[in-house]
Amino acid sequence: MRPRVLSGMRPTGALHLGHYHGALKNWVKLQQDYDCFYFVADWHALTTHYEERDVMERYVYDMVIDWIAAGLDPEKSTIFIQSRLPEHAELFTLLAMGTPLGWLERVPTYKDQIEKLKDRDLATYGFLGYPLLQAADILIYKASYVPVGEDQASHVELTREVARRFNHLYGRSADFEARVAAALALLSKDDARYFEKQRKAFGETGSPEAQAKGEAVVRRAALSEQDAELLLGHLKGSGRSILTEPQALHTEVTKLPGLDGSKMSKSYGNAIGMREDPAQVRQKIERMPTDPARVRRTDPGNPEKCPVWQFHKVYSDESTRDWVVRGCTSAGIGCLDCKQPVIDGVLKEQQPWRDRAEAYLANPKQVHWIVEMGTERARTVARQTMKDVREAMGLNY
Repeated sequence: MRPRVLSGMRPTGALHLGHYHGALKNWVKLQQDYDCFYFVADWHALTTHYEERDVMERYVYDMVIDWIAAGLDPEKSTIFIQSRLPEHAELFTLLAMGTPLGWLERVPTYKDQIEKLKDRDLATYGFLGYPLLQAADILIYKASYVPVGEDQASHVELTREVARRFNHLYGRSADFEARVAAALALLSKDDARYFEKQRKAFGETGSPEAQAKGEAVVRRAALSEQDAELLLGHLKGSGRSILTEPQALHTEVTKLPGLDGSKMSKSYGNAIGMREDPAQVRQKIERMPTDPARVRRTDPGNPEKCPVWQFHKVYSDESTRDWVVRGCTSAGIGCLDCKQPVIDGVLKEQQPWRDRAEAYLANPKQVHWIVEMGTERARTVARQTMKDVREAMGLNY
């Protein structure tokens, strides 16, 4: 079986080029090598947009169309809607019983979002608890990897801590120590001593190397799946691994800024939609601000101080970039000349998306069917995880 990857996006409006280059392009690549689960995080959208009920459905299906238009294949990836699976809410509730409040308050993006979104009332339990809901989204599918940027790495670390705590609380049976001793006895004396050495080293220092060495001993031994799982949990200081600790998957992504050089965002008014009308795209790029030093056509400029240059890094080849540097620094080309290759590059990239989207826009039921099939596949996995969780917590009566 291929390792499982899980990720999601909040449906808060039409996707823009920043979404594509910052995440979606990477999702398309990952589906070739991983078992990918991608979900529409509509509950997460409600943490900051809980009053926008009239547009949520349109946002949800428009985003799925954007995903498929960009290259997500429903045959290779499981595409589903978070709110269609109440198991997410159940796991969120059960994890909340044992998650310290301080863990949520220290998430960096919590205070950052409160600062940035001052126009919204975020003094809600839902907003405070969204990192734990995000952890439930990941853990319920026992995902091995979560593709994230550096700004989201803290969420994956919180998810790992939540899984570790759950396994520690509920993965230990009354005869845990005796069962561990019996499993260790199945190893050779040398392997058992080496395993214990690595376990102590990991417990004292958290060394990934010690963890890897301990895991290698278990995996090469002829153990039953149950005994192997028991020792792997013992190695990490927990009990049976009911919930899988995911790893952050740091893959190369392209950061595309907004038209003004700051982060691309619909709310900032500096975004280009993935399927935006070509005439609007052209107009937006032509009106982009440039190097303030170029007041007149004859003034030389500096590409590094111009937002358009960041687009050239994504859409232009090396020879075009060299032409821009020479022309800008010598005032040999004007700003509109400089912007034309960017306009051409963006329109060329968007055209296949528009073409692929047309079929789904003309037949919305096909999009609904894709989501229904993906949701049912996800439900099968989620229900099995919740069965394991309820059994571990003594709730299977």
